[in-house]
Amino acid sequence: MELINALPEDCLTSILCFTSPQDACRSSKVSAEFQSAADSDAVWEKFLPSDYRRIVADSVPALLFSSKKELYRKLCDSVLVAGGRKRFKLEKLSGKICYELAARDLSITWSSESMYWAWTSLPESRFSEVAVLRTMSWLEIQGKINTQMLTPNTKYGAYLVLKISDRAFGLDLMPSEVSVQVGSNEERHNTAYLRRQRNSHVDFMETLMYGHRTEALKSMVAGGGGEGRLPAERDDGWLEMEIGEFFSGEKSEEVKMGLKEVKGHHLKGGLIVHGIEIRPKY
Repeated sequence: MELINALPEDCLTSILCFTSPQDACRSSKVSAEFQSAADSDAVWEKFLPSDYRRIVADSVPALLFSSKKELYRKLCDSVLVAGGRKRFKLEKLSGKICYELAARDLSITWSSESMYWAWTSLPESRFSEVAVLRTMSWLEIQGKINTQMLTPNTKYGAYLVLKISDRAFGLDLMPSEVSVQVGSNEERHNTAYLRRQRNSHVDFMETLMYGHRTEALKSMVAGGGGEGRLPAERDDGWLEMEIGEFFSGEKSEEVKMGLKEVKGHHLKGGLIVHGIEIRPKY
């Protein structure tokens, strides 16, 4: 240890640049020499995304920081970018990039028609507006992101962040179709049900009364096998439902993520759309 501490600070800095944010924080407890190197801008700039200057310039409100380590911590807390239509975040331990696309950044069919959709603000939302489905038979939501905005060579999951109001209707009468497509690759499909988790007695009664009808409807949806995905509760009070997963490689490719239910032809309402979150999947 004495030999390591005898190394010049720039050597310690060079070594720490090849570690991780977690390792750099741990090493700062070894000695005063390590702490000085671990807190340096040279180390933490290595952990920041290559386009961090663009993120800082695009942040709303403007980011204020006195060191690259402080900037890293603030990016781990998430910042709004793109005029408040996207939320950028770094994973604290790995430094991998996460994004959430606000409802306003998504393509939602007929969302500009007040008869079908309402735009409103909620105190628990990280964005200025969320989309609320009033009543409509055609439900189609799509988001897009380029792999160059994400961490290369990383497996990602895409999740619809939502709420279902107490007066929701028609959302789970027929399974929705969720899909992810990367570039010109084949689109991957699955089924999902827009409903909150319910007790087993309610599920048993519905299966008893509508089981055959449900299976018939499932067969009309691409990827209709299996039980279908359900929204899961998050720590922030919202629900999330996995749309699908994809791999972010080295080249630039557009990723399309979506949910739709356009075959039931029945009215539905009470869905509250916060956005689509894209984060590393382990």
